[in-house]
Amino acid sequence: MNLNQLHYFVKLAENEHYTKAAEELGIAQPSLSHAISSLEDEVGTRLFEKRGRNVVLTKYGSIFREYAEQSLKALDTGVRKVRSLTGQTEGLIELAYIYTLGSDFIPRLASDFIRTHEELSVRFRFTVGNTSEVVQGLKDERFDIGFCSMAEKEAGIQFTPVGTEKLVVVVPKGHPLSSLDTVDLEQAAVYPQIFYTPSSGLRPVVERLFEQLKIQPDIAYEIEEDGSMAGLVAADFGIAVMPDIPVLKTLNVNVLKIRNQHEKRYVYMAKNKVQYQPPLVRRFEEYVKQRGLCV
Repeated sequence: MNLNQLHYFVKLAENEHYTKAAEELGIAQPSLSHAISSLEDEVGTRLFEKRGRNVVLTKYGSIFREYAEQSLKALDTGVRKVRSLTGQTEGLIELAYIYTLGSDFIPRLASDFIRTHEELSVRFRFTVGNTSEVVQGLKDERFDIGFCSMAEKEAGIQFTPVGTEKLVVVVPKGHPLSSLDTVDLEQAAVYPQIFYTPSSGLRPVVERLFEQLKIQPDIAYEIEEDGSMAGLVAADFGIAVMPDIPVLKTLNVNVLKIRNQHEKRYVYMAKNKVQYQPPLVRRFEEYVKQRGLCV
C-alpha cells in the first residue's frame, strides 16, 4: 500500500466515477483502476461496487475510507508542521546549554537574535544540563545547537569557541579570605572545597588549576549546578572555584579574583557534524560566529 493508492481511493470515493476521478487526479483511467484493484487485493476485500455507470463504496469501503482520510489528514498536518519548523523564515531552534549560561548569556543571545532578525518568525526551545547531557542530546539529535565545555573524544561533535568565563574563588562572608580582593590558589587550597561533579565540563578545568600547582585540594562536597554551589558556599559548607555568575551578587558571599590565573574556561558552541540543520538554525549559527560573543 502506498500514499498514491490512498489518495486515489479517497478521490474515487468522493466522485463515485472512475473517469471523473481520474481527470481530477490527472492520471489515466486504467492507472486508477489498477491502483484500486491492487489496493483491494492488499486489504483482502472489495472496496467499491458498481451501481449503473457509477461506483459506490461497499460496507467495508466505507469503514476503510474513514481511516484513509484520517491518515492523509495526519500526514498533511505533519508536512505542514515540519515546513513551519524548518522553513527559511520561520521555525523552531532547539538550544541546550550549561547552567552557568542560563541566567544571562543564553537569554540575551536569543533575544538579540530575534530583535536583529525581525523579519523572521523564530521560536526557541531551551534545555539546561551539564556538558555531558548537552553533548549526548546533540548526538541523539534532540538539540540543534549546544553551548557547553569541550568534551574530549567526541569526534562527531564540532566545537566552536565563542567566549571565556572568568573563574573566581567564592567564599562566605566572614571567611578568613573574605577581606581580600585577590588570592593565590595556594591560599584557597587550605580550606575545604566544593567541587563540580565528574560529569561537569568544569571539573577538569578546575582540577587542572590545582594540578599545575601540584596541590591536592580537600574536596568536601560535590555538586553539579552552579547556583547550588554558590548556595552551599553562602551557607558555609566550603569555598569554591567557579565562574563569576550573576547570582553571586545576590548571595552572602565574597568573590575573589585568582592571581596569576593561566587556565581559561572556554565556552563552546557545539553541533552534531552529520545532523541536518534547517535554514533557520544555520542562520542562528552564523549569527553567533559573526557576533564574536563574550560570555
